Amino acid sequence: MAEPIISLQKLNIAFGEHVVIDDIDLEIRQGETLAILGPSGSGKSTILRTMIGLLEPTGGEVFIKGEHVNELDEDGWNSLRQKMGMVFQYSALFDFLTVGENVAFGLRQHTDKAEDEIQGIVDEMLELVGLPHAKEQYPAELSGGMKKRVGLARAIANRPEIVLYDEPTAGLDPIMSNNISRLIRKTQEQLQVTSVLVTHDMESAFYAADRIAMLYKGKIAALGTVAEIRNGHNQIVDAFIRGKEIREEAE
Repeated sequence: MAEPIISLQKLNIAFGEHVVIDDIDLEIRQGETLAILGPSGSGKSTILRTMIGLLEPTGGEVFIKGEHVNELDEDGWNSLRQKMGMVFQYSALFDFLTVGENVAFGLRQHTDKAEDEIQGIVDEMLELVGLPHAKEQYPAELSGGMKKRVGLARAIANRPEIVLYDEPTAGLDPIMSNNISRLIRKTQEQLQVTSVLVTHDMESAFYAADRIAMLYKGKIAALGTVAEIRNGHNQIVDAFIRGKEIREEAE
């Protein structure tokens, strides 16, 4: 079994007296895609922000690639982030830059690669996400699904070892959601990345993930392979899959 590349140990995150994440333990194995599911407000995106150092835990420990990140200063975090890519829920593209310039942005900021090498990587990444002819377009000219794909191309341009996805199919129609899910799987297989997929989209999780963690009231209510989650008898998971209200007696 692969060693964990990300390990959360007794992780606690609270805002004042409001506990969002309540002493959870979770390991993400190298090379896998783990989907984190849960109702709105269950702490899914909070965990993601903690993994990339945008939010400090209230308690517990976080290890990424063997590093105890609780002890990292900003320079340490910046170094670690070079090995990570983030796909934001709303793409977060720079409107004043072309698609190609958006994809190249991180390469220019954080590497000393020559311009011709950068352009080669941009072309490669746009080909990977199915947008080889969009290089000179601006974000305003793109559909929502195309923006998501550009966001992914930017996130993987520097060949990260870890890719974090925050609701990548939010706001997309079912066909485009399926395309993004296939792209997440394709990225994992071709680049051998470890992925954490935060989503409320069950179909996306079932297709793209290797394992699924279900959050409910700050705790992990279920954790297992896609088959185990799909075929299990956890009442909280069943209610979420069917889009029904999770009743208190289902805890």
